[in-house]
Amino acid sequence: MIRNSTDRAAILIGATALILVIVGCLPRMPQDLRYHGFADTRFWLGVPNFLDVASNLPFLLVGAIGLWIVIRRREVLFHDSSEFWAYIALFGGTAMTAFGSAYYHWRPSNFTLAFDRLPMAVGFMGLLAALIAERVSVRVARLLLPTLLILGAGSVVYWALTEARGAGDLRPYVATQFGALLLAILILVIYPATNRSQRLLVVALLAYGVAKELEALDSQIYQLTGVVSGHTLKHLVAAASIALIALRLVERRRLAIHPPPTSGNPPR
Repeated sequence: MIRNSTDRAAILIGATALILVIVGCLPRMPQDLRYHGFADTRFWLGVPNFLDVASNLPFLLVGAIGLWIVIRRREVLFHDSSEFWAYIALFGGTAMTAFGSAYYHWRPSNFTLAFDRLPMAVGFMGLLAALIAERVSVRVARLLLPTLLILGAGSVVYWALTEARGAGDLRPYVATQFGALLLAILILVIYPATNRSQRLLVVALLAYGVAKELEALDSQIYQLTGVVSGHTLKHLVAAASIALIALRLVERRRLAIHPPPTSGNPPR
């Protein structure tokens, strides 16, 4: 187990640099237009791709609940404003994803996809900043949060502008989404904790991985079930992963109010 804070910081910086180098060495990545061809195109109530549109509602629900927890319990949960604003970005981005993703699935195109990806990128960076504040350093998080949010949003704007010019490049967005998640996992590994709050976060990240796999199996799942597609299930599982993070904050609040005993048998 790595205990030296300097070594941990070096690992994080090295991993970040490695991700940027790998993504930078990839060839330009335009958006594959086949991405817009979802398996379940059924109309209902006059809405095309109804289930892919409607399944975004949980994002609004869990985003709103998360914002309520963060704002209502700010004094108990957070000792620094950087962590507070990071969670605002995470849950606010989640809530806005409901609208952006619903708009995209109503009329799939590169143009509408930007409205889907923009709040997601903000949410990814919010989660990364929150973990940096909690596990690494609130000072570092305070310095990085504005930059991370600008980079997240900028990666989507850059992609949209390059697509409009006929030279689409997804590499910055790939670095934003997958790089942020990889760094989040790395932080959990080198800054470990053993409480239930930690386990909820691990399960949340695993759930998002499952959601991405469901997205990749969109057509296969729809052919298998004939009822629901992989992309619809992706929305539900991804929203559940955010719900677990919100539940994690509830657990943190409980521990802040009723801390475990410091002597005798350790709590399980």
